[in-house]
Amino acid sequence: MFGKILGAIAGSQVAQHVRGIDGAGGAVLGVAATSVLRRLGPVGLVAAGLGGYALKRHLQKRETARAPSPRA
Repeated sequence: MFGKILGAIAGSQVAQHVRGIDGAGGAVLGVAATSVLRRLGPVGLVAAGLGGYALKRHLQKRETARAPSPRA
């Protein structure tokens, strides 16, 4: 139960930085994420962490590609 509460708090905080998700939706996603991550086990946790990192890097590269280049 304590993990679900922490997941809901973390999810609502993350939702503030993600467009299209409100605080309640983030809380629901946080609770669902804790349940899923608990069932994955240690290898699944590492894989989820690496996947999140790879997604972050991909989104950053896409963002920099879309940004206009400064003119000298």
